[in-house]
Amino acid sequence: MPVAIQVRNVPEATRDALAAEAEARGQSLQLFLADVLEREAASAHNRAWVRSRRGMGPVVTGGPTTRELIEDGHRERDRAILDAVGLDDVPVAE
Repeated sequence: MPVAIQVRNVPEATRDALAAEAEARGQSLQLFLADVLEREAASAHNRAWVRSRRGMGPVVTGGPTTRELIEDGHRERDRAILDAVGLDDVPVAE
């Protein structure tokens, strides 16, 4: 169930900037601020998840590195190009 949140002592310039942004998006200030709060809550959840996993090390170990996977993909692409143009006897650079 939704709850009401009241924020006091917000500078007028801050309110005006938020109202202008809401208007530019075609939203009411209330809807715009609710969206801002929802995004912040989701980000807070994500940050908490990251903090809880700090120091745990990689999830997967022993496999190829990202660099190795990219280099393998480049070699496969180069081989396919050479084969397609009839240069299947030309070695692919390592």
